[in-house]
Amino acid sequence: MAEPMAAPDRLSPEVWKISGVALFGSLLSQLDATIVNVSLTSLAADLRSTLTVIQWVTSGYLLALTLVLPLSGWLVDRIGAKALYLWCFSAFTLSSALCGFAWSAESLIAFRLLQGLSGGLLAPMAQMMIARAAGRQMARVVGIMALPVLLAPVLGPIIAGAILQYASWRWLFLVNLPVGGLALVLAALLLPADRDEAARRKLDWVGLMLLSPGLALFLYGSDKIGETVGRVCLALGVAMMAAFLWTARRKGGEALVDLRLFKGKVFSTAAVTQFLSNGGMFAGQMLIPAFLIAACGRTPGEMGWMLAPQGVGMMVVYPLMGRLTKSLGIRLTSAGGAFLAFLATLAFPYLAREGFSLGVLVPALFLRGMGMSAVGLPSMTAAYASVERKRLPMATTSINIVQRLGGPTMTTLAATFLAWRLAAGAGGAAVPVAYAAAFLLLAALHFCTFAVAARLPRRLNDVAAPGE
Repeated sequence: MAEPMAAPDRLSPEVWKISGVALFGSLLSQLDATIVNVSLTSLAADLRSTLTVIQWVTSGYLLALTLVLPLSGWLVDRIGAKALYLWCFSAFTLSSALCGFAWSAESLIAFRLLQGLSGGLLAPMAQMMIARAAGRQMARVVGIMALPVLLAPVLGPIIAGAILQYASWRWLFLVNLPVGGLALVLAALLLPADRDEAARRKLDWVGLMLLSPGLALFLYGSDKIGETVGRVCLALGVAMMAAFLWTARRKGGEALVDLRLFKGKVFSTAAVTQFLSNGGMFAGQMLIPAFLIAACGRTPGEMGWMLAPQGVGMMVVYPLMGRLTKSLGIRLTSAGGAFLAFLATLAFPYLAREGFSLGVLVPALFLRGMGMSAVGLPSMTAAYASVERKRLPMATTSINIVQRLGGPTMTTLAATFLAWRLAAGAGGAAVPVAYAAAFLLLAALHFCTFAVAARLPRRLNDVAAPGE
């Protein structure tokens, strides 16, 4: 008798075990970033430093994370995913302890740089291991497993507040130790050995020297675009990344990032969707809070809880991603989410023109959160389904680099456009008009995401990896 048709939809307990262990990486790195970000003012006071200096506790971590990201594919091919994950978690836990025992702002920044070098690989590694284990069911698995990660921005400020009120700031970092220790034990016991899948690929040193610093300079320059040094770094970063693309194209499979992956229609479409979607999310995270404070006169405290509906909208949709992609398909889910984000963003030019209204803001943010959360997972699942299993490490590196570039690129574009509109206007009435124009640009970005996502395959059954 033939196997039941439903059998392929069943996920073995092994998949949930691997995904659960992998989740620790994303959860811990996200929770750590949130806890530290909301504690910078207290850290500056306790370490007798300035906010300008102490902000490098966050900025240095992000730059170190970016420097190591291009190495992830080569490292997995070299030593295997399980070994790399264990090394990363060990280094992250050890560097967390060093941060907890820091004696000055400078030593804390140095230890955070070490933490970023290991923490930068935790989220991509988690993504790749889930893709390997779940395969075409990735959207279903990640949709459920991502819920705790989405709670990190909510739990982070609560945990940070409790620590700063009842204990030393050192516990902001030492709290990672028991979680990291548990994750190491679970990873050692539950993750499958994969050394036989490792390939002795040579490291592209030229590509590494161009891409890693180029990415870091680009991100730093984007953040400091208003300063001369920021513009110089941005230009240098673009030049180095362009040089990397030229050398990588000549090297083919020997390059740090194999650009041949982008010749596949599904993979390239999914990568552009990730770039635009991440860009729209980060640009909105910059514009909306600034609008509420500068144009609507709200306090930072009021702004914080006013943004909560967007997070709630994301948490509502994520657990349903498996069902949505199964019933609606990849294209309709991803493109439909982008279109919903576009429609919801159109409410913000209205708010800028007509005045603040909580009755408009709350549903707009809720729907925008729902829409944005539906874009990424289906497109990422399609991207991974379109490549061979042995090329998953390289695909993970490529997708994460493209995705990470989307945020600062579109945030810089939106910030520059807003500054230009504000400078062109005169008087208090110019502020709402400038924000209305910036929100129209943000809406256009979401519409571009919709247009690209509409080119994704209808269903996963339409995606075939090379060699299948």
